[in-house]
Amino acid sequence: MINLLQIVDSLNTASKADINSDGSISLGELLTMGGWIMIPLLFLFVVAVYVFFERFLAIKRASRMEGNFMNIIRDHIVNGNVSAARSFAKNTNHPVARIIDKGIQRIGKPIDNIEKSMENVGKLELYNMERNLSVLSLIAGIAPMFGFLGTIIGMFQLFYQLAATGDFTIQTMANGIYTKMITSATGLIIGLLAYIAHNFLTMQVDKTANKMETSSSEFLDILQEPTR
Repeated sequence: MINLLQIVDSLNTASKADINSDGSISLGELLTMGGWIMIPLLFLFVVAVYVFFERFLAIKRASRMEGNFMNIIRDHIVNGNVSAARSFAKNTNHPVARIIDKGIQRIGKPIDNIEKSMENVGKLELYNMERNLSVLSLIAGIAPMFGFLGTIIGMFQLFYQLAATGDFTIQTMANGIYTKMITSATGLIIGLLAYIAHNFLTMQVDKTANKMETSSSEFLDILQEPTR
C-alpha cells in the first residue's frame, strides 16, 4: 500500500513539474506550483501595478506647465491688471496655477498672510499627488512576508510528506520545495518592484514640489515689484 502511494505521489509530482511533458516548465505552470499563497501575492501585484500607473499619470499631468506661465502672470501684475492675472491662473489646470490663484486672491493683504495661504494650497496639492503612494509602501513591506508564509507552508508540506511516506527522496520533497522557493521569490520580487515604484514616484512628487516652491517665491517677488 505504501509503495502504491509513493508511486502515485511521484507521478503527481512529475506531472506538476512538467505539465507539457516536453522537459520544460512555463512561467504560468511554475507559478501554480506555489499553491494558494500565490493568490494574495497576485492580488498585491495587480494593486501595485494599478497604483503605480494611476499615480504616474496623475503626477505627470501635475508636472506639466506652460513655460511662460509666470511671465504672463508677472506682466498682468506689474501692469496692475489683477483680474486678468487671476482669470489666467484660474483657467489653468495645474497645481502651480491654483497656488498662484490663491495668492492673487490675497493681494492687498500682508505678504506673510499671502505666503501662508499659498503654503496651505501647496500642502493640499502635495497631498493629492501623494495619495495612495502609501499603498505601494505597504505592499513593499507585506509581499515578502507572504512569501515567507509560503516558505513555512512549503516546509510543513515537506515534513508532512516525509512523515506520511517515510521516503526521503527528491520526489517526496519536490512539492514542498517548489512552494517554498516559488512563493519566497515571488514575494521578494513583488516587494522589490513596489519599493522601486514608490521611490520613483516620490522623486517625481519632489520635483513637482520644487517647481511649486520656485513659482511661489517668484510670485511673492513679483508682488514687491513696482507697478507701472
